[in-house]
Parts: sequence; C-alpha cells; structure tokens
Amino acid sequence: MLIIGIAGGSGSGKTTVVRAITDRLKEKVVVIPQDAYYKDSSDLTDEEKRNQNFDHPDAIDWDLLCDQMAELREGKTVQQPVYSYISCSRSKTESVTVAPADVIIVEGILIFTCPRLRDQMDIKIFVDADDDDRLMRVMARDIRERGKNVEWVMERYSRTVKPMYLQFIEPSKRFADIIIPQGGHNKVAINVITNTIEKALREEKKSARQ
Repeated sequence: MLIIGIAGGSGSGKTTVVRAITDRLKEKVVVIPQDAYYKDSSDLTDEEKRNQNFDHPDAIDWDLLCDQMAELREGKTVQQPVYSYISCSRSKTESVTVAPADVIIVEGILIFTCPRLRDQMDIKIFVDADDDDRLMRVMARDIRERGKNVEWVMERYSRTVKPMYLQFIEPSKRFADIIIPQGGHNKVAINVITNTIEKALREEKKSARQ
C-alpha cells in the first residue's frame, strides 16, 4: 500500500490533480478528503459559524484522521465521517465506508501541517498555483457547491483564506517531495507523478513476493 498526500491552497487545483492520478492508475485507489474531518460545529450560533476559520489547523480532527489512516494501513475498513459545509456539522447518523486499497490519497489544504499525518505518507505532493487563479476557483466553488454569495466569499478570503495560506499552508510546502506548479494543468508533472507511483507499486509487489 502507498499513502500519498496531496496538499496546496484552496483553489490550487488539488482535485484536478487527484482526478488525473486516479484516472491514470490501474490499481484500486481510495481518496480520503481532509474536509470530511472538520470538527463538528453544530452547537455554534449562526454568527459563530460565519466567523469559523476553516483554514486553521485547529479546525481539523487530526486524531480521528490519523487513526483511520493507520487502520487502513493495517488492512482495516474505516467509517469516514460526513461533514456539511452548509450546516457546519458532522452527521451523527451517516458515514462513508472506506476499505483499504493499493493506493490511498489523502488530500487537503492543511495535511502537511500535522507531523503525525506526514509521517504516514510515502509520497508528499504540493500543488502550487497563482493567487488570482486560486481566488477565482474558490469563488466559483463556494457559490456553486456551498451556497455562498460573492460578498461572503471575498470577506472570508480576506479574513482567513489568504492569511492562513501565508501562515500555515505555503510554509508546509517545504515538506513536499514533489511540487507541481501551474496547479492541475501541469500534465508533465502529473505524468511524472503517476509514473513514480506505478514504479513504487511494482517494487512493493515485487518485494512482497520475495
């Protein structure tokens, strides 16, 4: 099993890179999104939810994420939580069953800020992109998928997204084994990464047979 971490700022193109890798690989791939592990905030008021900082490491339930990654490594099936950005809450009745796979991709903006999670990764990839490009993607995504308006997106970007990127996410780039410039549009880098993953899988299977 290979555990691959893919990090980068909001709107950098991480999802595009993940999709390109999963489309290329023949082996079974499971994707673990950091966003599923946000701490439950259902007890907060609407104003408190509005001011919640989703881009700070403290917003993530790292213990649960790391524990479940360890269980997957051990060949165990886990129940991944279901989180709603609209209600800022974690479902108490629903979960996603995730079984072990040859390749597990854990993806999210903050995943390189957690030392325990970094230590579980075999390959660490950082997706880099221009600030303006990231802002446009964040705006389109939050309006389309999260029911937000332009004013809300711009206020959140100025208050938390950009400052937290500079404080936590961009510095975590130093932990990456591979940095992809130009976001998900860098086909050459994606080809190199998929070739590296395929080679590592072949070597792992060869060692297991010996």
